[in-house]
Amino acid sequence: MVELTRRRPSISLTKQGAVSGNLRVNLSWRMRTSDFNAGRSGFGRDSWRNPLKMFKPEVVQAQGTAMVNVDLDLACLYELQSGAKGVVQPLGDFFGDLNSPPYVKLSGDDRFGSGSGETIFVNMDHKDDIKRLLVFVYIYDGTPAFDRTQAVVTLYPSSGPRVEISLDERAPEARSCAVVLIENVKGEMVVRREVKYVYGFQSELDRLYGWGLQWGRGYKQKV
Repeated sequence: MVELTRRRPSISLTKQGAVSGNLRVNLSWRMRTSDFNAGRSGFGRDSWRNPLKMFKPEVVQAQGTAMVNVDLDLACLYELQSGAKGVVQPLGDFFGDLNSPPYVKLSGDDRFGSGSGETIFVNMDHKDDIKRLLVFVYIYDGTPAFDRTQAVVTLYPSSGPRVEISLDERAPEARSCAVVLIENVKGEMVVRREVKYVYGFQSELDRLYGWGLQWGRGYKQKV
């Protein structure tokens, strides 16, 4: 396993021979156990009385007295060599396509912080068609709580070690985080750690990285 940090911010997928097949990018997250009462975790007496409680989203303590749900979403801004640009994300059901442009596909939307999390697949057989991909995470709804989630983005190349980026810096008011940039640099696929927090959503990340897309307000269907 290779962990990208401020001291070691980048790695070449080309040099480790991971430029074919599918690159898997996974987001996993869970609330810090210190944020919960001891009786809330595990399958205790309360779970037997109310078994459906196990499947509800966990809650974190907000800065006030209110309790809030946290829903982290994995997403990806893409720019192809053809000039095509767009986003792959749960919001708006932009799940992408693996075998045709943008060669990026999101597996689904995890709203509950499950063990499997959310996964984006990148078809590296079309690496020459890709200019850059910005993988980012945002809090869809509720109080910003990046500093209270144990969020990790892990890249699983077709060969070589997995690459891990932890979202462990304190940014309690941030709603979005640019995590990693995958860029085609003169034919070499380079992964670079970003971990840049912003207080807005996709449009603010767009401005930060110069994507030039038009954004509107989107909503999810309630579950």
